[in-house]
Amino acid sequence: MNPILECIDLTKKFGTKEALSEVNCQLPRGRIIGLLGPNGSGKTTLIKTATGLLTPTSGQLLVAGMAPSVETKKIVSYLPDRTYLSDWMTVTQLIAFFDDFYEDFNSVKAYNMISDLGIDTKDRIKTMSKGTKEKVQLILVMSRDAELYLLDEPIGGVDPAARDYILGTIITNYNENATVVISTHLIADIEKVLDEVVFINQGRIVMNASVDEIREKQHKSVDELFREVFKC
Repeated sequence: MNPILECIDLTKKFGTKEALSEVNCQLPRGRIIGLLGPNGSGKTTLIKTATGLLTPTSGQLLVAGMAPSVETKKIVSYLPDRTYLSDWMTVTQLIAFFDDFYEDFNSVKAYNMISDLGIDTKDRIKTMSKGTKEKVQLILVMSRDAELYLLDEPIGGVDPAARDYILGTIITNYNENATVVISTHLIADIEKVLDEVVFINQGRIVMNASVDEIREKQHKSVDELFREVFKC
């Protein structure tokens, strides 16, 4: 099966600084993949390139065999690392907006998850805590029937008690043939849901392996290996 995402000598520069340097990797379909690295390692740059928000300086990034475009946006559901929802909108208005904008959006699923969290659909975004805003945004993203979900720090701003709910939401609300990429530095919290990991540091891929392979060959957890690879 063709990879859902492929990087071929992908390089991205900001002036003289290389944020990504000759990245080569293939991400298969039907997997939950951790894009793991310290702050400033290139995780967000890679994700933004996959969404088409950034363009490569050289090399290629392909989504389902296509360069990022209007066509790939139809199959990619993206959660940025900061809230982008309009403060004046209510939850009901946001769900209607997503339902109108995305053909693959499932409003019933969104309402069910909102209800699970006890969030009032009449509440406006500006009245919510940072953590609740992030939960609403994640629900909107996971209510699409996409082929690729790109989640940039989905648990970074919420309390530990909410992380289990968020990870459960990710696991149970994506198509089994889709791929979920979770970018984070909170390895211990997400390790239990991962099938594969990509370690990135200073814009370069330093490891791409399955979680089972790491445990069997390295005799370490992903968190332990991450701390060893990226120790100061």
